[in-house]
Amino acid sequence: MRLRRKVPPPVPRVDLAGRICVVTGASSGIGLWTARGLAERGATVCLVGRDAERTRAHAEALSAAWEVCDFARLEDVRRLARTLRSRFEAIHVLVNNAGLWLPSRRLSADGIEMTFQVNHLAPFLLTLELLETLRRSAPARVVHVSSRLHEKERALRRDDLEFQERRYGGLRAYRQSKLCNVLFSNELARRLDRREVTSNAVHPGDVATNVVRTSVPLQWLSDSIGKLHLLTPEEGARTSLHVASMPELRDQSGRYFAWCAPRAPNPVALDATLARELWNVSEAMTDR
Repeated sequence: MRLRRKVPPPVPRVDLAGRICVVTGASSGIGLWTARGLAERGATVCLVGRDAERTRAHAEALSAAWEVCDFARLEDVRRLARTLRSRFEAIHVLVNNAGLWLPSRRLSADGIEMTFQVNHLAPFLLTLELLETLRRSAPARVVHVSSRLHEKERALRRDDLEFQERRYGGLRAYRQSKLCNVLFSNELARRLDRREVTSNAVHPGDVATNVVRTSVPLQWLSDSIGKLHLLTPEEGARTSLHVASMPELRDQSGRYFAWCAPRAPNPVALDATLARELWNVSEAMTDR
């Protein structure tokens, strides 16, 4: 018997035939179940994952397309965007789901702190690289998978986004990156015509996934004790699926959702000046 307090409601089965959807981090967990839910509703889905064998196997089971991308390499993100633009004439939904948590500070292939790059810079770059395709596909949607943990942060470490000067903490770096997700989502919404492309962030719930796979103790807790009270990946995917598919949200943009309903984010995430500053720094770091 599960001890969790709240579960997102099931998402109604709307018809998504003719819609082309790209889901990152789709080789397992929330991303896979989001892709599965979109495919079950008739959408053409492209799974993006880091593990080629696993991504291909899941894509074949769903009769879906698939691509491999390592978000720890920004050039690989650019390559992915070029491939997607060439492969699909339209992209109606982009779900930025890929993410990770690290117990210690590591650098990406680009020399950038890994959590910040994978959780924020890579989806920032991918979204901007696909933005014209999304606009041409209007109405289109971008869904950013954040976390309620962003609510714990009192400020964005704008002077030390990569934890170069301050003591590194894996949970703190993760929370900062999830705050970046909501700031980016809101700024993107401000820059877009919601009749063409909407941008919304979601909290999937506290889910038993492999996001903590780099920590043996935490992964063991997630796989064992955590499963007694955490959401399943299928349940965790419901809010992403809700925001990606429900017709009544066609013109809703710049919002934050949890348990398939609007929710107030961290007030810091509503700071438009801070969001613009983060956007400018992200452009510089990704050579946009």
